[in-house]
Amino acid sequence: MRTLLAVTVVLGVSAPLAAQSAADSAQIKATALDYVEGWYEGSGERMERALHPDLAKRIVRSQTQGQSQLGHMTAAQLVDAARRGGGRNTPADKQIKNVRIYEIYGNTALVRAEMSDWVDFMQMAKWNGKWVIVNVLWEMKPRA
Repeated sequence: MRTLLAVTVVLGVSAPLAAQSAADSAQIKATALDYVEGWYEGSGERMERALHPDLAKRIVRSQTQGQSQLGHMTAAQLVDAARRGGGRNTPADKQIKNVRIYEIYGNTALVRAEMSDWVDFMQMAKWNGKWVIVNVLWEMKPRA
């Protein structure tokens, strides 16, 4: 009887979570693609739609002396860069748009977006009912 009760409780609790995650997954992927494709299209509108206004995008760069330096971009800088052309010069056959959702927990999500020249690790949040990118830590791909 205990086993049956435990299975009932687990199924009863996990069913609503699975439904929420399926809907959220689609919205999270759409947000990541607004960011990625907005860059390739040079669409400031799509980029802006994907970002929280207080976004921080950072990269750790190593200097020749071995010291690390933190590069930082804001939402406004990313939107402006997209509007100025972004990745429009990236040929269509070279555009990589791989999005992987690592985890969704409540109103937060961890997402990886691989693009042609770099990989972004995004932290997203459900903000006023809409998924937006709040933080990005990124890394350039090695040159061939």
